[in-house]
Amino acid sequence: MLHRRRALTLLALAAWGIAVAADAPALLLAQIYRPGMALQDYWVSEKYDGVRGYWDGRSLRTRGGETVHAPAWFTADWPQTALDGELWAGRGQFAQAQSTTRRADAGDSAWRQIRFMVFDLPAHPGSFDERLPALQTAVARIGQPWVQAVHQQRVPSDAALQALLQSTVQAGGEGLMLHRGSSLYRAGRSDDLIKVKTHDDAEARVVGHLPGQGKYAERLGALLVETPSGQRFKLGTGLSDADRIHPPPIGSWVTYRFRGRHDSGLPRFASFVRVRHDVQDVQGIQGVPDRPTP
Repeated sequence: MLHRRRALTLLALAAWGIAVAADAPALLLAQIYRPGMALQDYWVSEKYDGVRGYWDGRSLRTRGGETVHAPAWFTADWPQTALDGELWAGRGQFAQAQSTTRRADAGDSAWRQIRFMVFDLPAHPGSFDERLPALQTAVARIGQPWVQAVHQQRVPSDAALQALLQSTVQAGGEGLMLHRGSSLYRAGRSDDLIKVKTHDDAEARVVGHLPGQGKYAERLGALLVETPSGQRFKLGTGLSDADRIHPPPIGSWVTYRFRGRHDSGLPRFASFVRVRHDVQDVQGIQGVPDRPTP
């Protein structure tokens, strides 16, 4: 039944015009933190702003299923079991991580800046409480400084969580992740994995380029984007001059930041952040429209 649902989802996405890799890994995905959640059930770690990496025991892939052309030395002696993590170039270095992992010829010097921050063992049958020591053992056996087990800790209260969030962000981090200790590794979005950030963000697909006016005449004024649920809105704030001269192509996915939602569900104060080259997949979007949007 799971394979049949996945096949139907792939067909729906193809009808909507979304490029999907048929072999995209079935990943655990995060929901958004809600105050009042039972924090005693969760481990807390930093949210690393990089490119999701999935080692399937033989090759390294993105969450969309594309092969990451890492040098042979980078994945040498990795285990034949799956590792889930983030290909990370450091705080504030998402562009470098994305550029390096997308290119087949990035070279050793670029890859020397990348670390694989491992946060889960997808094939392990136990709870996260049980997977965590197994993960730390697996990473220790690899013995490579660029492969690191993500540090996990407990926090006693929402106040302590918010204090940790603020200190992480002030130090240049993106946010925090909560991982339910009693949970098994299950693909899809659930409260087993929670992201905590100082702002909301999401992805949308570019469906149009709207012309600019005034100082933006003859350049891009705004992107017309569409959410996975089929809602469309303009995204003009946050675009650089370079973005307006060479806008993200139609069909690409972009990340936008916002502050709450209108009653209609559309984001309030939406602002462009960046193009995402790793979100064209079933796992990376939160819903599928019932039919292609006209």
